Amino acid sequence: MPCKTNEELAELVEEAKKVTSEGKVADYIPELGKAEADDLSVAIYHVENSCMSAGDIEKTFTLQSISKVLTLALVLMDHGEPFVFSKVGMEPTGDPFNSIVKLETHEKQRPLNPMINAGALAVTNMIKGSTKEEKLLRYIDFIRKLTFNKKINICKNVAASEFETAWLNRSLCYFMKKDGIIEGDVEDLIDLYSNQCAIEMHSLDLAKIGAVFALDGKHPETEQQVIPKDIARICKTFMVTCGMYNASGEFAIKVGIPAKSGVSGGIMGIVPYQFGIGIFGPSLDEKGNSIAGIKLLHLLSEKYELSIF
Repeated sequence: MPCKTNEELAELVEEAKKVTSEGKVADYIPELGKAEADDLSVAIYHVENSCMSAGDIEKTFTLQSISKVLTLALVLMDHGEPFVFSKVGMEPTGDPFNSIVKLETHEKQRPLNPMINAGALAVTNMIKGSTKEEKLLRYIDFIRKLTFNKKINICKNVAASEFETAWLNRSLCYFMKKDGIIEGDVEDLIDLYSNQCAIEMHSLDLAKIGAVFALDGKHPETEQQVIPKDIARICKTFMVTCGMYNASGEFAIKVGIPAKSGVSGGIMGIVPYQFGIGIFGPSLDEKGNSIAGIKLLHLLSEKYELSIF
């Protein structure tokens, strides 16, 4: 555990909070725009089942793009690598997470990786189930296993807000449908994806999921192998190369741990074989990452030498 006391961690949170005014909440999704910009909380969950926290860690938020990592894990478990990576690539991109341009210019016309919106939609389309309801239930059950929390559920207001404003995601789906990357009804997929992104939890739940990845897919509480080791490794690698949108390279140099962010202001971080980190700070920088969350991870990494490189 990097910090020896919650008070020590709270001091770093207060330092990181100073930059919240430099960002803004994601108001292009109306429900997310209701968040308080100066919020910042963090939980650090050690693989030996101890936890430290600072800020209002009971305040809940939705996973948004953090869900992309978890859906990828589930779909790889459902179908295996060859099938999944026939539909979506493995390469990072310097383009924004919601860009359509690479679908037009990339010769194979498949999304470059599962962490951009096009790739995530293609992955969500692969969740096993005969209906969108069955697929969503399987996904929620998977998240409940990862958090060891049966109360995890969807924020319906956020899901509805996302569904109503998802015009660019619909465009990505229709483009991929043309090339056979996705199948089925686009509106059903958008509904499923909106609900996936609207899974709600607090920083401690998120830190616990991080701890599962830190242990190569083994749950620190139940000791169950929730995710196969090879799949956990693939997910962590994508988090390093693509997890912080088109700021992933800079983040790898300055912080140096696998991490995935979401536009709600959540960040899940992983220090292999040590702990998972769950952060909520809804004020975002221009790339869509929590501005205070990145500052906090930078402070933690610098002070306690967390970088894996």
